[in-house]
Amino acid sequence: MASKKREIQLQAVVNSQSLWDETLQNRGLTVIDVYQAWCGPCKAMQPLFRKLKNELNEDELLHFVVAEADSIIALQPFRDKCEPVFLFSVNGKIIAKVNGANAPLVNQKIIDLINEERRIEAGEMVRPQYHEILFVDSDAEDGEESLYESSEPQYSITIIKPDAVIARKSLEIKEKILKAGFVIEIEDKRVLSEQQVRDFYSRIADQPGFEDFVLFMTSGPCHILVISQGNEEQPAWEETKPNPETETKFYEDHHHQVATSAVTKKKRDSLQEYLERQHISQLCDVEENMDNVKKFIDIFFPDFKNMKNLKLEKILALLRPDLFQEKKEDVLNIIDDEGFKILMERPIVLSEEEAQTLCKEFENEDYFETLIEKMTSGPSLALVLLRDNCLQHWKELIGPSTVEKAKEYLPESLCVQFAVEGLPINQLYGSDSLETAEKEIQYFFPPEQTLALIKPHVTREQREEILKYIQEAGFEITQMKEIYLNEEETEKIYSKIKNKDFYKDVLEMLSEGLSLVMILTKWNAVLEWRRLMGPIDPDEAKLLSPDSIRARFGISILKNAVHGSSNVYDATESINRIFEELIPENPEGN
Repeated sequence: MASKKREIQLQAVVNSQSLWDETLQNRGLTVIDVYQAWCGPCKAMQPLFRKLKNELNEDELLHFVVAEADSIIALQPFRDKCEPVFLFSVNGKIIAKVNGANAPLVNQKIIDLINEERRIEAGEMVRPQYHEILFVDSDAEDGEESLYESSEPQYSITIIKPDAVIARKSLEIKEKILKAGFVIEIEDKRVLSEQQVRDFYSRIADQPGFEDFVLFMTSGPCHILVISQGNEEQPAWEETKPNPETETKFYEDHHHQVATSAVTKKKRDSLQEYLERQHISQLCDVEENMDNVKKFIDIFFPDFKNMKNLKLEKILALLRPDLFQEKKEDVLNIIDDEGFKILMERPIVLSEEEAQTLCKEFENEDYFETLIEKMTSGPSLALVLLRDNCLQHWKELIGPSTVEKAKEYLPESLCVQFAVEGLPINQLYGSDSLETAEKEIQYFFPPEQTLALIKPHVTREQREEILKYIQEAGFEITQMKEIYLNEEETEKIYSKIKNKDFYKDVLEMLSEGLSLVMILTKWNAVLEWRRLMGPIDPDEAKLLSPDSIRARFGISILKNAVHGSSNVYDATESINRIFEELIPENPEGN
């Protein structure tokens, strides 16, 4: 009896429609264990709920309920089901659901939603516009599945072709796809292997000119997109952009999925039909056969199930001068522990104008002049950070912009932990939106181009590994072409050594087959590419830089796998000579 009493105290019993209606008015989060009278609530989850109740210590914001489906009209679709179902109610709406006693998932969802409620209560964010889950009876006509038994998502794969990528059409295509209500679940920019092209386009393999088409599709980077149908009632892409005037513009509602009734779902064009109506189908190809889609998802995105829920974002972060000088390593260790990847970093002494721009929100404060003096007194550390939901996580980690607010609302934030006496602002900075982040990264890490060459002796398999190396190092392969380097073409790249005695050996080596010539784009690209290549002698590279490309794939000094420009001037000259017919007059970023 004592045990029964404790369970009731932990979870309120809801066994009528009126009690159900009252429950939905609870303040904060209500976690509802839906059960049938014949089998009772899920006792296996009760220790977890008790643990969370104690650890979170939120009597006002966290409520646990057991609801009998047999007695509540709204829960009719859940009757006669033996699998446990947990509903999550916030602000009068059922906004999430978990099937089965999935303790890790339920645990994380409760923590995430409670953290949201705390920020809302603290005035740090406005309440998101949650999408409410609708329930449909499992016996609905046409045999449609209930919404609480989620059907398998319908995906398609789109490949944006190399010529469209070079012409900077990728962004336009993706925007049109999003505007139509489709969802880009995951994407990647890569050079397709010959086998991947042959597999994906096997249906046209017997057509004339297919071999030339394979060469074209492997001649440069493609964009590969996995696209789902999304929710037809969601607003247009522009309407879902965050409001830059609010403090919650960094918030991305990644906890909640839109559920729409299968009975009321409207018929709409397939992705292929939509692209044809938009007159852009010639720039990309779509695979919508589900058997083929599954196969190609496994090929292009073997870890798709884990990756599709990630929203990888890049932002600019900044350690102000005092923090950079005194506790740089402590901060970098925390950044690493929190799962951020540092793509680029550089110390930079800010000009007065740059400091004023970054500190604009404090311009009316008495300490503004002191702040600008501090910001320009020595180097700050600029970082480009990457991770899932990077913008939101960084905001939460560093806390509010002032120490006073941080102590009141987020006392465990880095703002409080690394506060500097006499300066009441956060010693860490982060981009306040993804749009701002893009501009700030471009400003503090202006992209540079270098010419890269993969030599003929490198096998196709090794070439693919090198291309993977390049992308993992953060380079963008802006342009690429496979070319036979005769004496005239070789001189465009190796003009500095054409009078050397060994130049004829270089010509002979390059004449052995096709080379892959690329434009690589990244901040500090020339130096970074030379570092990735490693020393010119593969034997020396194996000793001094064993992870470099030449250490792994080089055979000799002459056949050392790759080549790169030695400085920015040489890179520009070589690029202009080799890619003169491809350089756009007014290139725009993707």
